[in-house]
Amino acid sequence: MDQTKRVPYFFIAPAVILFAIFTLYPILASLYLSFQTYEGGTYTFAGLDNYTRLMGDSIFWTALSNTFFIFIFQVPIMLILAMILASVLNSQLLRLKGFFRVSFFLPAVTSLVAYSLLFSIMLQNNGLFNEILSYVGIDAIPWLSDSFWAKFSIVMAMTWRWTGYNMIIFLAALQNIPEEMYEAASIDGAGKIRQFFSITVPSLKPIILFAGILSTIGTLQLFDEPFNLTSGGPGNATMTLGLYIYENGFEYFDFSYGSAIAYVVVMLVAILSYVQFKFTGDK
Repeated sequence: MDQTKRVPYFFIAPAVILFAIFTLYPILASLYLSFQTYEGGTYTFAGLDNYTRLMGDSIFWTALSNTFFIFIFQVPIMLILAMILASVLNSQLLRLKGFFRVSFFLPAVTSLVAYSLLFSIMLQNNGLFNEILSYVGIDAIPWLSDSFWAKFSIVMAMTWRWTGYNMIIFLAALQNIPEEMYEAASIDGAGKIRQFFSITVPSLKPIILFAGILSTIGTLQLFDEPFNLTSGGPGNATMTLGLYIYENGFEYFDFSYGSAIAYVVVMLVAILSYVQFKFTGDK
């Protein structure tokens, strides 16, 4: 290979080296670690022991069911709200669009820890939410001490944070839809709701898939909200897969078992992403 053909490889070499050291190696090392166990101060090969251990781990199944509960309720609500907000903020009749776009997007750039702590304060028994409910004659809700309401609180907090992020994605896609399509639909007598379902939603199909996959990955890795709001409680009611990985790795120092759980999450993401591709009709 002559000198001129080597030049491009020198330019991409730093990025490739950094990727190999900080991304590829940890991925492969954690996969290998999931087939090992720590005994007598050394790691020894254990085959599928960590994965078979998962089958009888009641906390793992609780974390899995909690994660799917949050996923099933939070992701559709968030994406629907994001699409509606994007459609409203894309209207030519709305004034101060820039102000509203920034306002709805601000939660997405708020510190995860800061916003979780803010919600934990507002959701206390004497917090802002229960104070508002008391003014309309509703008894205080145990947001963080009841198993159902604790899950609902996490769904609510995540929806507040990530709706604006997905709204921006949808808004960018909406601006690529030709205005002539809406004008033609109006001439044919289609109202705004009919235009939304017949033009907007079909045109956003690839973007809905993209946002859905991103949201799926984020939800299956959910850690910050349950860690800061409820610490996985009450009674593991908000224990998620991400939080359980953290507990096994950094509290019990069982890195092998934590790695096995992490690769179960990887497999779940792959399966759900495939289902979403098939559901939308994409090959």
